[in-house]
Amino acid sequence: MIGKIFPSEMRQYTDPKSGRTITQLTQTGLNDHMYFTDNSFDLDGQEIYFVSNRANKGNFFNIFKMDLTTGQMVQLTDEPLGVQFTAFTKSPDSELIAYKTGNSIKVLNTRTGKTTLVYTEKGMMSFGQIHISPDKTTIGFARNELVGPERDGKVMDLAANYDGFFDKLFAIKDGRISTVYVDGSDFKDVYYDTHWLGHFQFSPDDSSIAMFCHEGPWNYVHQRIWVLDLNTGRPIPVFRQGPDDCVGHEYWTRSGDIVFDNRRAGHDGTISSNKTQVYAREEQMKEGQIPYFGFARRDGEVYRTIEMPFHCNHYHSNNDDSVFVGDGVEDLYLIRPKEEGATLEVLAEHNTTWKYHRSHCHPTFSWQGDSILYAADYDEEHGNLFLIRDVY
Repeated sequence: MIGKIFPSEMRQYTDPKSGRTITQLTQTGLNDHMYFTDNSFDLDGQEIYFVSNRANKGNFFNIFKMDLTTGQMVQLTDEPLGVQFTAFTKSPDSELIAYKTGNSIKVLNTRTGKTTLVYTEKGMMSFGQIHISPDKTTIGFARNELVGPERDGKVMDLAANYDGFFDKLFAIKDGRISTVYVDGSDFKDVYYDTHWLGHFQFSPDDSSIAMFCHEGPWNYVHQRIWVLDLNTGRPIPVFRQGPDDCVGHEYWTRSGDIVFDNRRAGHDGTISSNKTQVYAREEQMKEGQIPYFGFARRDGEVYRTIEMPFHCNHYHSNNDDSVFVGDGVEDLYLIRPKEEGATLEVLAEHNTTWKYHRSHCHPTFSWQGDSILYAADYDEEHGNLFLIRDVY
């Protein structure tokens, strides 16, 4: 029920590896925060917005906000079809929350309480992750043709981590970048491609510029990252890949540059519940190749790379990109970039199963850069949110 208040579930404990104080924010049901290319924190750092099945059962989510001072939670949506946990976003100031329910996109204005239906897919394409432009006028997303069981009206079992990731790479030949105004007007396809498209993200400071990717196992994708001029429909490749580059998990920095992860040959960007890659084979790796994350400008040119002793699964940086957080197989790491390479410090033992997409930690800095939010699941019925304060 919209407006229903849920009591605090906060508890604190000492991490056994780092000795840091960790605040577990939730303890009931399945909970997840926004994808790491978004930010669940409000600008003042006092609230987060997340999805949970606490008001329902199973994989049936709605959107909630939490006061990080008291731990109290308030339900914001009560959708009959639920909210897709991988497809909800908000403006940084939390005025607008956009989300996918069924085949539709809705926008909630948190100041007025009004919810607007802005787009309904007619059944020819599928879409997932959505994003709001910095001027708060437009929602952008990737749409892809229905393939395999989806085309026959059956729901593919994408609950297992990276299920269908390889098959869809080759099956999809019609991918599009689409936009619609937040009032539901002026829907259009602004770009057409012959690949599976994903990871659509507006630039943080220019509503006419966005980034998207060619999706699929990284070692099979020839050119992952693209910047798109939404006015002209012209794509620009970001970091022109060679045959040994396995690239992904790109995101915009606060300054409007792009960070990406290059794990080098033989890496597919995945992780399974047995904590190995899903599609790549060990013999595809090449000795002596060092993983790194790179910095690129929106013209696609790389201006800095930071070598890593080993790769994490996702990276996110603070306000000025001086410190990063990454989720390794077992632990979260605080990463300090240096010209001669990065130094890593264990932040916490996350203990996630990696069994589902919701099992991904996706650690994210607050807008102030002093706190880190992450997710982890320990079993089938529980996925929870955790907060590390006073990171430095």
